[in-house]
Amino acid sequence: MQDGDDITRDPEAFGAWLGRQLRRKGMSQSDLAAALDVTRAAVSAWITGRATPRIDKIQAIEKVLDLAVGSSATRDEAPESSGYVGWHHRLAHSDGGRELGNAAAFAFDSSLAITVREATQNSLDERRDRTRPVRVRFILHEITGERLRRLQEAICWDDLVLHIEAASDPKQKVGRMLADGLRELRETGKLLLLRIDDYNANGLTGPEYDDGRFAAVVRRQLDSHKRGTAGGSFGLGKATIWGASRFGTVIVNSTLSEPYEGLHERRMIGRTDLPWHELNGVQYAGPAWLGSRDPMRESAARSWWAGERTVEELYLARGSVDSGTSFLIVGAHDPSGEASTLEEMHTVLVRGLASDFWASMVAGRGQAPMLEASVEALCDGQVVVAEERVDPYRYEPARARAVRAFLDRTTVSQLTKTDDVVELSVPLTVPPRKTEVGATPIEHRAVLLVTSASEGDQKPNRLVGMRGTRMTVLDRPVTGVPLGSAQFQAVLFAGIATGAGLPADEAAETFLRAAEPPEHNDWKPTEDLTSTYARGAATRLREFRKTILGMVRGAAKPAEPVEQGGPPSLLRDLTSLDPIPLPRTKGYPTVKSATGEVDENGAWRIRVEIKLPEREDPWVLRPLLRFATRSGPKPEARWAELAAESNCEVSGDVLLCGARERSAIFTGVSNVTSHPVAGRMAIAEVDLVQAKDGNR
Repeated sequence: MQDGDDITRDPEAFGAWLGRQLRRKGMSQSDLAAALDVTRAAVSAWITGRATPRIDKIQAIEKVLDLAVGSSATRDEAPESSGYVGWHHRLAHSDGGRELGNAAAFAFDSSLAITVREATQNSLDERRDRTRPVRVRFILHEITGERLRRLQEAICWDDLVLHIEAASDPKQKVGRMLADGLRELRETGKLLLLRIDDYNANGLTGPEYDDGRFAAVVRRQLDSHKRGTAGGSFGLGKATIWGASRFGTVIVNSTLSEPYEGLHERRMIGRTDLPWHELNGVQYAGPAWLGSRDPMRESAARSWWAGERTVEELYLARGSVDSGTSFLIVGAHDPSGEASTLEEMHTVLVRGLASDFWASMVAGRGQAPMLEASVEALCDGQVVVAEERVDPYRYEPARARAVRAFLDRTTVSQLTKTDDVVELSVPLTVPPRKTEVGATPIEHRAVLLVTSASEGDQKPNRLVGMRGTRMTVLDRPVTGVPLGSAQFQAVLFAGIATGAGLPADEAAETFLRAAEPPEHNDWKPTEDLTSTYARGAATRLREFRKTILGMVRGAAKPAEPVEQGGPPSLLRDLTSLDPIPLPRTKGYPTVKSATGEVDENGAWRIRVEIKLPEREDPWVLRPLLRFATRSGPKPEARWAELAAESNCEVSGDVLLCGARERSAIFTGVSNVTSHPVAGRMAIAEVDLVQAKDGNR
């Protein structure tokens, strides 16, 4: 019989299929053995591929599992309309603990541009074939009417919306956002979807619950599942994808680079992040998953292997069999309020890609870029804004020219023409790790590129820095440029971005990664840096930054002509263009540096150095502790302790800095009960305000 022949030829595929059907049905191997009147060992042998059942047993298996005749040969899955896919909500904690939102989402500024940055960075980190680019697509799709109804049916909206309504507490920030999303949906009858695809990526491989890409993205918080030279490191970025949904809801379809349960395509699961809520007398923790019921775990859902019809109804049909993942953000919006229409959101997406990833899209002669990215906007299947492939030469012409010259090895030693690109080597001393006893520092050579700014450049004389995947990390103006210098752009490649392939490059990559805050938008002393590397790590980083800026100014300085006679030295002195020193201004105290860490109690312990303008009277200051979070304004926290270290005294919450002192240092410990969010979920900042007469 044909069915038996197919199973005999591929017993492992049959075994994986049989295992999936048992999980779907909630049956154990013993249950199936009893129903077929065989031993449990026989069923185990079938599932592991060590043996195959007889024809009569195959037919009996299909009957017991409520499958169509011949399903065992075609490996068809159970029809998804059978009801085994649904929302599975996590019950509330038995100890009464409540999470009124996803704290990880508050570690970032709230905007669609941040979502683009974090999602694209994750795709670059998952690049599979290094000879081909990762292809990332952003598709905005507004749906109404019958399209909306079919999508709601596919995502079991009638069940989900009850929980969203229950979580829409007007006294809580997340609750107000949910209520506003529901109100707009009901009033307009429109739902905006944002789909994010990547191709030539690894996909969500790995088991349901144990370590792997799938569990890191779908199940866990603060688990990036990234090692070595990946761009991301905190596991926070994925929270911005859910944060871009008015309903905290995302549906996922992944094509795997490595099989799971014997399959590669259409691994599906949904997740919603709601606050704690109560519905029909039952308390729920908030998170829920759309999938098939796991009979071995209470209120848990497994991913399922979807049919082609389901992925089409969910607007998640992928364009090729290339591995990667598609995220569908349900109820997409720009939390910052910058963009509201399809056209405006299309612009934000394109500009975000161009601003942060232009260097990843530049390739050398005969090479493929790391990244290709495009954005499209639709309304009920009709094109509103045509797909635009982001062109780095359009949005960053001078910088793209510099990177192309570096990759093509056409850089020069001095700027003489407008399209010249100067290449310089910048030293970075990487200190040993604290665990590397007896190790010596390593010197890395970063690459600095300087070129003339393009005509009409709105932001000339800037420096951008990047590592690994060439995502922009550092972006700052260059001040103190020599008089007479032409406008320029400077690009720094550090770590493995230099392409030299040296061990020192790997060391620098890891060092700079530790120096990045969760937003990956600067290199500065962080808790990770100071706790990982030997004493002096922060100093090495400051030296690196200072050297970079000095070399940029030197490269931009106009060449001095060789003197041929010339005017007398006295006349040269009189006509000197050096600026006349300005008289000292009164100024105001500023924070020169602030370093710290979160202790075991969740409190920030911070050491602050103040730069003081010289004056005859003492400065009376009040230091303010603020938390930089995703929520816009920076909420203030209180101090539990303040202590003077040098050139100052503490009186209550006021600092008295001595007259004629040029600097002062104090330390402080935050009051945990005043934290607006957990200390590890935010960046602490210290501001100074003047206190009158030292009074509180």
